[in-house]
Amino acid sequence: MSLGEGLTPLLSAEKLGLTVDIPRLWLKDEGRNPTWSHKDRFSTLAVSMARLRGSKIVATASSGNAGASLAAYAARAGLKCVVATFAGAATPMVQQIAKYGAQIVPFSSKPDRWRFLQEGIARHNWWACSPFLAPVVGSHPVGIEGYKTLAYEIVEQSNGEVPDWCALPVCYGDALSGLWLGFKELQREGVTDRLPRLIAAEVHGSLAHALSHGGDRIHALSPGFQTLAVSVGAAQSTYQALCALRESKGLAVPIGNDGMIELQESIAEKEGVFAELASVLPVAAIAWARRREIIKRSDRVVAVLTASGLKDLDRSSNVSLPSPFGSTEEAWRYFGTGRLS
Repeated sequence: MSLGEGLTPLLSAEKLGLTVDIPRLWLKDEGRNPTWSHKDRFSTLAVSMARLRGSKIVATASSGNAGASLAAYAARAGLKCVVATFAGAATPMVQQIAKYGAQIVPFSSKPDRWRFLQEGIARHNWWACSPFLAPVVGSHPVGIEGYKTLAYEIVEQSNGEVPDWCALPVCYGDALSGLWLGFKELQREGVTDRLPRLIAAEVHGSLAHALSHGGDRIHALSPGFQTLAVSVGAAQSTYQALCALRESKGLAVPIGNDGMIELQESIAEKEGVFAELASVLPVAAIAWARRREIIKRSDRVVAVLTASGLKDLDRSSNVSLPSPFGSTEEAWRYFGTGRLS
């Protein structure tokens, strides 16, 4: 299973209805990975280590992408996979998990997933890839090493150039932390001579709150709304994410639902990249930072779009089609020449 392809230049940012004004803004499309998300970078290492250690069952608590990815790599490795999820998870992702042959265990309460994983570890020696205690620290550290490859590829695909800023959607910060480790490793080995600043596009603002109030504690904030970006919907992030932001002199930007679907559609229509709703948050966060002149017009910026828009079609689809036409003449009358020429 091969990993991510190249960077896509976002040259028509002005057409997206955003005040972006960054000529060197690029997209890193992780929807091109084998299970259509960045989680494949984690799963390939986590499952390899599980098999090396002799584990027979891998398990995760997941709203979708991590579960789908783990299920696929477990299937390829000949291991069983258990995915504990919750009511309200995106239907396409749950279906994807099932198609890979994993056992799906849904819970009404999200914390019950962690308790279930703890019991599975104690009873059956499961190899747990996700957090299973609160407050969350992060996923399996071996898997997080896989996210270093994001940094490697960004630099390689940029002909050795390090971006000034790198933004991605953040929940517990596994990818953010691994990305930062990758950039630091490249600098330490002399491949690059500087580091980027990171932007965490989040939903409920726990990282932004921690950065503004100081200290190392990340508080669980009360969600003020139900986010469409289910992949990053947790109300409390982690110290690993906070640490990466502080070390990189980065920032966290909370993003709400307003305009999210429209932004997703604009990126798809103007750039040909169909991103999961959570994955459009970095573009919105970059626009926010540019409007406040935190990001300069001359900066080189990379937005990591972590998953394909096929992942949550049940939340984003609003396509309305006409009734099937009985003839070509009927179709031409309906659309008129102006709409098709």
